[in-house]
Amino acid sequence: MPIPVLLPTSALNESCGGVTYHIEGELVPSLHVELVSVRIYFEHHVLLWKEPAVNISIKALAGGFKRVMAGLPIFMTEAHGAGHIAFSRDGAGHIFAKHLKQGESLDVREHQFLAATDQIEFSFTRVKGISNMLLGGTGFFIDKFHCTRGEGVLWLHGYGNVFEVVLGPGQAIDVESGGWIYKDSTVQMDTQFQRFSTGLFASAGQIVWNRFTGPGRVGIQSMYIHYPTAE
Repeated sequence: MPIPVLLPTSALNESCGGVTYHIEGELVPSLHVELVSVRIYFEHHVLLWKEPAVNISIKALAGGFKRVMAGLPIFMTEAHGAGHIAFSRDGAGHIFAKHLKQGESLDVREHQFLAATDQIEFSFTRVKGISNMLLGGTGFFIDKFHCTRGEGVLWLHGYGNVFEVVLGPGQAIDVESGGWIYKDSTVQMDTQFQRFSTGLFASAGQIVWNRFTGPGRVGIQSMYIHYPTAE
């Protein structure tokens, strides 16, 4: 099995999908995007600063009724107009970009999304099976980002540092259930239970893993987190 590799922790003058972006800072980094004609969308609480020429509006997401029933957001904040805008998350970690070509998709653990260009569609998928209730905070749903035209940029936030492993066909890795961030749609994810037994009169416990089987990429955060909604 290949070993996970640290993703770049900074970016300067990176251009993709009609925008130029910069990622700077160490403990709590920020994402700075230069807009011209392409719109980007994000959750409103991650906005750090903007130039007055950049306009802010509301973007409705597809599947509104299903989102309401699932307790997921039905609106995003959208920025457009020539100018500069920056984002950050209230937590120590690692901001990084994933460039998606037309037709490519990425499955993302909830609460890791930061921003995306408007070539990328934001939907969700239901995680079926009772064992998947223990996905370390993902609940029953995983965010799905799909590039519908051209090339787009998806920016994500990981806690601690973020490592990526590229699995070949049939290769697998077990990840602590709060430690994964994203995976290619070609990667299969299953829940594994490892039970410990210490004797007839002693206590026993278990570890819950998420097993990822390739082919494809898997992102892992070193400061893994379990959200209260899944406790």
